[in-house]
Amino acid sequence: MKKKPLFKMRDVHFEYRPGRPVFSGLSLEIMPGESICILGANGAGKSTLLKILAGLLFPSSGYFEAFGRELTERLMEDDRFAQQYHRRVGFIFQNADAQLLTTRVWDEIAFGPLQLGLHPREVETRVEDVMKMLEISELKDRSPYHLSQGEKKRVAVASVLVMTPQVLLLDEPTSGLDPKSQRWLVEILTELKQNHRTIVISTHDLNLAHLLADRVLLISEDHRLVYDGPSQPVLADTRLLASVNLIDEHLHSHDHEQHVHVYVHR
Repeated sequence: MKKKPLFKMRDVHFEYRPGRPVFSGLSLEIMPGESICILGANGAGKSTLLKILAGLLFPSSGYFEAFGRELTERLMEDDRFAQQYHRRVGFIFQNADAQLLTTRVWDEIAFGPLQLGLHPREVETRVEDVMKMLEISELKDRSPYHLSQGEKKRVAVASVLVMTPQVLLLDEPTSGLDPKSQRWLVEILTELKQNHRTIVISTHDLNLAHLLADRVLLISEDHRLVYDGPSQPVLADTRLLASVNLIDEHLHSHDHEQHVHVYVHR
């Protein structure tokens, strides 16, 4: 049986202010089990696209479908529907502080399952399992606000994974993390990818795209989708990457010979 897309956009337009469009005529589909990186320079609209997928923003016009149903602001005003949607679609913010709500790590991770009305014993099992998987059991009685950035990111990831979402959306997930924490996050996402979890990441980190993406959505600085396809061809296309300001190609002369040096934006 042919798989149906989880998300479908047709001629989507979005603007924060009238006359200042972020997207115009955006069309794409996301299939179950895909691992996708949305690549673009800062301000290209990557986070906006993620937030539309997460049901946090809504198109100004056009058609957006999720799980076979048109997703609208009015539909998301139904608390029961919104709760189920956010159970299926987990969103991890760029700044972990934006999703920390409580004063104890254990309570932070348990918050989502408790809101679903799960039995306390199931909640406890889920929380203990995800803390063990992410190696943060020793943090359970700590305040999230007193943790390092890497530890905060682990707690934020745990608070989403404990909900067992079908889709995982991550906004610039390695931003502000030290190399060890970045490696840990890549390992977790690689494991989720191998288990066929649908993963969509917004980033300007080409190394992250190399490691995790099977497909790339490349957005230009004027908010156009200029590439949608397999990751390897576009990641090797320095001219296209330079055109969207993800890398610089700088010409140098050494011993009367010219060389092109590539600078990757971080």
